Amino acid sequence: MSVVAIYPGTFDPLTLGHLDIIKRSAGLFERLIVAIALNPSKKPLFSLEERVTLATHATANLPNVEVIGFDSLLAQLAEQHRATVLIRGVRSVSDFDYERQLAQANQQLNPLLETIFMTPNEHYAFLSSTIVKEVARHQGSIDGFVTPAIQHAVLAKFHAN
Repeated sequence: MSVVAIYPGTFDPLTLGHLDIIKRSAGLFERLIVAIALNPSKKPLFSLEERVTLATHATANLPNVEVIGFDSLLAQLAEQHRATVLIRGVRSVSDFDYERQLAQANQQLNPLLETIFMTPNEHYAFLSSTIVKEVARHQGSIDGFVTPAIQHAVLAKFHAN
Protein backbone atom coordinates (compact mmCIF):
# COMPACT_ATOMS: atom_id res chain seq x y z
CA MET A 1 0.00 0.00 0.00
CA SER A 2 1.36 3.37 -1.01
CA VAL A 3 1.34 5.95 1.77
CA VAL A 4 0.76 9.54 0.71
CA ALA A 5 1.81 12.30 3.12
CA ILE A 6 1.10 16.03 2.99
CA TYR A 7 3.42 18.68 4.40
CA PRO A 8 1.27 21.82 4.53
CA GLY A 9 2.26 25.40 5.21
CA THR A 10 2.36 28.93 3.94
CA PHE A 11 6.07 28.67 3.09
CA ASP A 12 6.50 32.43 2.61
CA PRO A 13 9.33 31.81 1.83
CA LEU A 14 10.37 28.16 1.98
CA THR A 15 13.38 27.98 4.32
CA LEU A 16 16.19 25.46 4.63
CA GLY A 17 14.41 24.21 7.75
CA HIS A 18 11.32 23.46 5.66
CA LEU A 19 13.51 21.83 3.02
CA ASP A 20 15.17 19.67 5.69
CA ILE A 21 11.76 18.33 6.75
CA ILE A 22 10.72 17.84 3.10
CA LYS A 23 13.84 15.81 2.29
CA ARG A 24 13.52 13.66 5.40
CA SER A 25 9.79 13.12 4.83
CA ALA A 26 10.38 12.22 1.18
CA GLY A 27 12.62 9.41 2.44
CA LEU A 28 9.82 8.04 4.64
CA PHE A 29 6.85 8.04 2.26
CA GLU A 30 6.20 6.86 -1.26
CA ARG A 31 4.69 10.23 -2.15
CA LEU A 32 4.94 13.60 -0.41
CA ILE A 33 2.76 16.54 -1.31
CA VAL A 34 4.03 19.94 -0.24
CA ALA A 35 0.75 21.82 0.05
CA ILE A 36 1.12 25.59 0.04
CA ALA A 37 -1.78 27.46 1.62
CA LEU A 38 -3.21 30.60 0.06
CA ASN A 39 -3.71 32.11 3.56
CA PRO A 40 -4.25 35.82 2.67
CA SER A 41 -4.71 36.68 6.37
CA LYS A 42 -0.93 36.32 6.81
CA LYS A 43 -0.27 39.00 4.15
CA PRO A 44 2.36 36.96 2.33
CA LEU A 45 5.37 38.51 0.63
CA PHE A 46 4.95 36.14 -2.32
CA SER A 47 1.80 35.24 -4.20
CA LEU A 48 0.60 31.66 -4.02
CA GLU A 49 1.84 31.06 -7.57
CA GLU A 50 5.30 32.45 -6.71
CA ARG A 51 5.53 30.28 -3.58
CA VAL A 52 4.54 27.17 -5.55
CA THR A 53 7.13 27.97 -8.24
CA LEU A 54 9.91 28.59 -5.71
CA ALA A 55 9.11 25.41 -3.78
CA THR A 56 8.85 23.36 -6.99
CA HIS A 57 12.30 24.56 -8.01
CA ALA A 58 13.75 23.84 -4.54
CA THR A 59 12.38 20.27 -4.54
CA ALA A 60 13.03 19.44 -8.21
CA ASN A 61 15.65 16.82 -7.27
CA LEU A 62 13.13 14.86 -5.15
CA PRO A 63 11.15 12.69 -7.60
CA ASN A 64 8.43 11.65 -5.13
CA VAL A 65 7.65 15.23 -4.05
CA GLU A 66 4.84 17.23 -5.64
CA VAL A 67 4.15 20.89 -4.83
CA ILE A 68 0.59 22.23 -5.02
CA GLY A 69 -1.28 25.32 -3.87
CA PHE A 70 -4.54 25.04 -1.96
CA ASP A 71 -7.34 27.07 -0.43
CA SER A 72 -9.47 24.55 1.43
CA LEU A 73 -9.61 22.65 4.67
CA LEU A 74 -6.53 20.48 5.06
CA ALA A 75 -8.66 17.45 5.97
CA GLN A 76 -10.54 17.85 2.67
CA LEU A 77 -7.30 18.25 0.70
CA ALA A 78 -5.95 15.06 2.28
CA GLU A 79 -9.10 13.19 1.33
CA GLN A 80 -8.93 14.46 -2.28
CA HIS A 81 -5.33 13.23 -2.61
CA ARG A 82 -5.87 10.02 -0.62
CA ALA A 83 -3.28 11.17 1.90
CA THR A 84 -3.34 9.50 5.31
CA VAL A 85 -0.46 11.37 6.95
CA LEU A 86 0.12 15.03 7.72
CA ILE A 87 3.67 16.18 8.42
CA ARG A 88 4.03 19.12 10.78
CA GLY A 89 7.27 20.78 11.78
CA VAL A 90 7.69 21.80 15.41
CA ARG A 91 10.56 23.90 16.73
CA SER A 92 9.36 24.59 20.25
CA VAL A 93 6.86 23.68 22.96
CA SER A 94 4.59 26.54 21.85
CA ASP A 95 4.67 25.18 18.27
CA PHE A 96 3.77 21.72 19.59
CA ASP A 97 0.81 22.95 21.62
CA TYR A 98 -0.69 24.78 18.63
CA GLU A 99 0.06 21.89 16.24
CA ARG A 100 -1.48 19.36 18.63
CA GLN A 101 -4.74 21.32 18.58
CA LEU A 102 -4.69 21.39 14.77
CA ALA A 103 -3.96 17.65 14.64
CA GLN A 104 -6.94 16.91 16.87
CA ALA A 105 -9.22 19.10 14.75
CA ASN A 106 -7.98 17.49 11.53
CA GLN A 107 -8.52 14.00 12.94
CA GLN A 108 -12.04 14.97 13.95
CA LEU A 109 -12.71 16.14 10.37
CA ASN A 110 -10.94 13.16 8.77
CA PRO A 111 -10.54 10.17 11.14
CA LEU A 112 -8.18 8.40 8.69
CA LEU A 113 -5.64 11.24 8.92
CA GLU A 114 -2.65 10.85 11.24
CA THR A 115 -0.32 13.73 12.10
CA ILE A 116 3.41 13.20 12.49
CA PHE A 117 5.45 15.90 14.20
CA MET A 118 9.01 16.39 13.01
CA THR A 119 11.66 18.59 14.54
CA PRO A 120 14.07 20.35 12.21
CA ASN A 121 17.80 19.73 12.15
CA GLU A 122 19.36 21.67 15.06
CA HIS A 123 20.99 24.07 12.57
CA TYR A 124 17.51 25.26 11.57
CA ALA A 125 15.66 25.09 14.91
CA PHE A 126 15.60 28.91 15.19
CA LEU A 127 14.60 29.50 11.58
CA SER A 128 11.20 30.68 10.36
CA SER A 129 9.89 32.45 7.28
CA THR A 130 9.20 35.48 9.47
CA ILE A 131 12.86 35.64 10.55
CA VAL A 132 14.01 35.38 6.93
CA LYS A 133 11.77 38.30 5.92
CA GLU A 134 12.81 40.44 8.91
CA VAL A 135 16.51 39.89 8.31
CA ALA A 136 16.11 40.62 4.58
CA ARG A 137 13.94 43.69 5.27
CA HIS A 138 16.76 45.12 7.37
CA GLN A 139 19.39 44.23 4.76
CA GLY A 140 20.96 41.41 6.74
CA SER A 141 22.31 38.29 5.09
CA ILE A 142 19.85 35.44 4.60
CA ASP A 143 22.54 33.23 3.10
CA GLY A 144 22.25 29.89 4.88
CA PHE A 145 18.55 30.44 5.63
CA VAL A 146 17.10 29.74 2.16
CA THR A 147 18.25 28.34 -1.18
CA PRO A 148 20.16 30.73 -3.49
CA ALA A 149 17.14 31.03 -5.83
CA ILE A 150 14.82 31.88 -2.94
CA GLN A 151 17.39 34.31 -1.53
CA HIS A 152 17.45 36.09 -4.89
CA ALA A 153 13.63 36.21 -5.00
CA VAL A 154 13.36 37.55 -1.42
CA LEU A 155 15.96 40.24 -2.00
CA ALA A 156 14.30 41.23 -5.28
CA LYS A 157 10.98 41.75 -3.40
CA PHE A 158 12.61 44.04 -0.84
CA HIS A 159 14.67 45.99 -3.39
CA ALA A 160 11.55 46.48 -5.53
CA ASN A 161 9.78 48.24 -2.65
